[in-house]
Amino acid sequence: MLTSVTNWFEDKRKFGGLIGAFPEEATRGSISNEKEREKRISVNTNRGLRARCDNCGNMLYVKFLKQNRSVCEERGYHLSMNSMERIELSIDRNTWIPMDEDMTTEDVLDFSDEDSHQNRLAVSQEKTGLTDATQTGIGYLNGTLVALGVMDFHFMGGSMGSVVGEKITRLIEYATDKSLPLILICASGGARTQEGTLSLMQMAKISSVSQIHQVRRKLLYISILTYPTTGGATASFGMLGDITIAESKAYTAFAGKRVIEQTSRQKIPEGFQAAESLFDNGLPDSIVPRNLLKGVLGEISELHSSAPYKKN
Repeated sequence: MLTSVTNWFEDKRKFGGLIGAFPEEATRGSISNEKEREKRISVNTNRGLRARCDNCGNMLYVKFLKQNRSVCEERGYHLSMNSMERIELSIDRNTWIPMDEDMTTEDVLDFSDEDSHQNRLAVSQEKTGLTDATQTGIGYLNGTLVALGVMDFHFMGGSMGSVVGEKITRLIEYATDKSLPLILICASGGARTQEGTLSLMQMAKISSVSQIHQVRRKLLYISILTYPTTGGATASFGMLGDITIAESKAYTAFAGKRVIEQTSRQKIPEGFQAAESLFDNGLPDSIVPRNLLKGVLGEISELHSSAPYKKN
């Protein structure tokens, strides 16, 4: 077991973070859901059978794309996934038990700009089938019971409001009570503007229960950064993992490039907030392709559970 983990870290160093081929040529693009996917299908192909990769422009068979975990074979580019796809990628088949599925938010501020908060919620709920921007629950990962929280960027940009904060907090408390490893997959634009201070409160709430889980109880927390992890998610639980793993080209930042340039009055180089650049400067511990992620998570969990201090 120890040899296997040691070899994995050696491979990670050797290949620069386990990044797929042609890392410099990959740029951001996404295919978010079935309706958007259909819009990208060429008129010269059978409708619904193929989709275009935003990065390389190649037409990809949707069936094979799903089998390849939404990774383009041409450049190793990671397309977007919804929360259910990520759960299926991480958790052993037929072992997922969701928590707090029916929790919904209240529009206490009666917020409205171009559209009302209530209408935005209704549209996102219909589009994703979720009540809010995260799914939480427990399941087995290669035979190890874990607590898993997955944010869904397709629900209002994965924004962190009261429900997201409460569900993640309850998940961490459950994991602490049951002594389970915790895994949180971040895909968020940050705090939810429409909920104001109530949204910002979730950052401190999640961080406080995470401290109990990690420091007081010495339990494992793995943070997984995907495209994008920004704003309040970055400033709280996204950066608190004992081990932080990023997907290839995952955009990770607190403030965006334009905001930084306007504030600092300096030109920021391209790609400086991509996972590869951050890895070179020591932010994530590793960059792991999707097809290796479950195995890596399993080995880390096993290694942590067998640590000598836990026997005392």
